[in-house]
Amino acid sequence: MPKPPKNIGKIISLLKKEIKQFENPVATEIGERTRSPFQVLISCILSLRTKDTTTGPAAKRLFKLADNPKDMLKLTKKQIEKAIFPVGFYPTKAKYIIKTCKKLIDDYKGKVPKSEKELLKLPGIGRKCMGIVMCYGFGKNSHIPVDTHVHKLTNRLGWVKTKTPEKTEQELMQIIPKKYWHDLNNLLVAHGQNICVPVSPYCSKCPIRKYCPRIGVKRSR
Repeated sequence: MPKPPKNIGKIISLLKKEIKQFENPVATEIGERTRSPFQVLISCILSLRTKDTTTGPAAKRLFKLADNPKDMLKLTKKQIEKAIFPVGFYPTKAKYIIKTCKKLIDDYKGKVPKSEKELLKLPGIGRKCMGIVMCYGFGKNSHIPVDTHVHKLTNRLGWVKTKTPEKTEQELMQIIPKKYWHDLNNLLVAHGQNICVPVSPYCSKCPIRKYCPRIGVKRSR
C-alpha cells in the first residue's frame, strides 16, 4: 500500500480551522443546505469554468424557477439561459440542463442515480461533477472530486506529480486515507480560492506553509 502524505492529519486539521472564515464552495453549500442531489448536480454543471461568485447567484435564480427535473422541463431554453447568465458557456449549459432533466425523467424516474456509472451517462457530467454529486449530493465517502484547485494544490504540496486532474484523482485515491476523502475537495477548493491562488499565492498567511514545499511556486505574497 502506498504511504499517505506526511503530516496529512495535521494539514487537514489546520484547513478545517481555516475554512471557517470562508464561504463554502457552491456545491458543498447547496448540498449541506438542501440535501438535494439534483440541485448539487445542476449547480456543478453551472460551475464548470465559472467562479463560485457567479455560480452561486445563478443557481439561486434558477432554483427559484425550478428545483426538480419535472419543473425544469417546463422552462424554455431561453428562460434557463436568462436565469443562469452570466455563467460561462451559458447557452451550452442550458442545453445540458434540459438534456439531463429529460434523461433523469426517462431513465431514472426523475431521481438522480446513485452510482458512478449511471451519473457519467448524464449529458455534460464528467468525473469531477460525478464525484461532487456522490460526496455532497448523497453524502457518500466514495470519491475524491478533483477540479483545478485540488489538482494544483496537491501538486504544490508534493502529494502527487501529475499532469491532469484525472491522473491526480487516481493517485490521490491510492494515497489519501479514506476518512479524508469526503472533505478533501471542500477544504482544498476553499483554500485554493482564498489563499493558495493560482498566481502569487498568499504563502505568508497560509496555515499549512511549514508543511508545503511550494512546488512550482515562483512568486508568493
